[in-house]
Amino acid sequence: MNTFYLGNRQEFETKAYDYVSKSDAYKVLPKKDKGNGGQKWQTELNQMVEFMNLLLESLKNHEFLNVDLYNGLLVDASKAKLPCLYFLPDVSEENEISLVPYITSKHSATWRISKYLNELLRPFVDKNRSTTTFRDEPDFMYQLYDHIFTKHELQPTTLFCAIKITNYYTLDTYKNIIDIVGYFLEDNLAPNKLEQATIQNIKNLLHIFLYNNVFYYKDQIYTLTKGSPNTMPLSDTLSNIYVFLYASVDLIFYGYKDQIFFTWNNGNEEELGSFLQTIKDKSPNVQFQKLIASSVPFLNAFVQNQNGNLFSRIYRHPLIQGYSLPYEVGHAKLVHIEDFNLERIYLELTCLTNGYSLRFVETHVQHFFIFFHLHPMHYSRDQIMYNKFRHNWFNYIKMQHELSDQLQQFDDKGQLIHLNYLYEYGARCQFNEQFHRIWSEYFNQHPNLSIPKCEILLNAINVHSLNVLLSNQKSMVS
Repeated sequence: MNTFYLGNRQEFETKAYDYVSKSDAYKVLPKKDKGNGGQKWQTELNQMVEFMNLLLESLKNHEFLNVDLYNGLLVDASKAKLPCLYFLPDVSEENEISLVPYITSKHSATWRISKYLNELLRPFVDKNRSTTTFRDEPDFMYQLYDHIFTKHELQPTTLFCAIKITNYYTLDTYKNIIDIVGYFLEDNLAPNKLEQATIQNIKNLLHIFLYNNVFYYKDQIYTLTKGSPNTMPLSDTLSNIYVFLYASVDLIFYGYKDQIFFTWNNGNEEELGSFLQTIKDKSPNVQFQKLIASSVPFLNAFVQNQNGNLFSRIYRHPLIQGYSLPYEVGHAKLVHIEDFNLERIYLELTCLTNGYSLRFVETHVQHFFIFFHLHPMHYSRDQIMYNKFRHNWFNYIKMQHELSDQLQQFDDKGQLIHLNYLYEYGARCQFNEQFHRIWSEYFNQHPNLSIPKCEILLNAINVHSLNVLLSNQKSMVS
């Protein structure tokens, strides 16, 4: 959420130290370098980079890597930076503040290898898991309704089960993760190759990546013994594969990152609990929390089985501050127009509470109804009209997903360009339009920078944001 946490610093630091010292996913490395400042731990970093490059050279000499790929994966010791560990508070538990660890990963020694492996594996994994994966809350609601109404799975006794994996990024040891990725590829790849990479070569590169993730915290340097940094896209892909095989049981389940949802028609709550315990006994490394009931929250949705009829509404965590703006808004769509109007009013009040003018809010609400050609619904409670809008909204979400996939394809090919500019006030949309027009005219005939060959994403950075004024930015050690 777009909020700040104010608390006792000493208590926060104590919790952070306890987390690091008690975690079985971190291991302290002996410090050889006695330097200070920017030179601290430089010996360890240089030795690791040298070792990684020797392994890459060995793969090239044995013809596992071609020259171009080898050069692209080589680590430049002068540019590699040692990641740092930091924590953010989790206030989702009542009367308890827990900490969530994050490891800065960009420009680390393993960044290039992780980027290559993720671009190789992610499209293949997404394709294989497309029928069992949610993209966001609207996609969850769409697939749930489609599953229930087309397959008639919902009965008066049907239970919902929502699972959250609590160690999603530290699921298992390196060896087991590499083996599981190998099993997944062997089961789903016919020619034993993914593009030009053999399964064995993918496992070789995964070995280099996983065994060389280090970071510093306070005056110590650590290595990961399980999983990989939660700030690397490859970590999500690897965990996705692991969970896919872990949850491949005789039921239909759906997942969104570290969360799993499925319906249960094979018995009561006790029998479902025993079933989950059997799965847990087979994979004791996976730690999860479960919620079993006829009505459960999942993501930002609350779904309920009322005697064989499905009902849904927006879910707001009771411990999260109300009327606060999230960084990403992706609310599940509701079934009834009364719920829709209440949610619209809530969002309008949220914007007003956070300092947006009444004119700004009314203009954007008006634009919303005009965009979907439903201006009368602004003042109407016609359920039939709302049902039509809801159908159009899901189609709109599908279109947004397709556009997102296109951007991802540009990014995978190195054709997505991110440009930032400082912004205080003014016609931002008009500036963006003029920028794209000038870019298109200037680079119209360019072989790589013309509009058909690349995609430009402009991002306005507010100079006076609270994040900039109040937060203490940490940089990685180089």
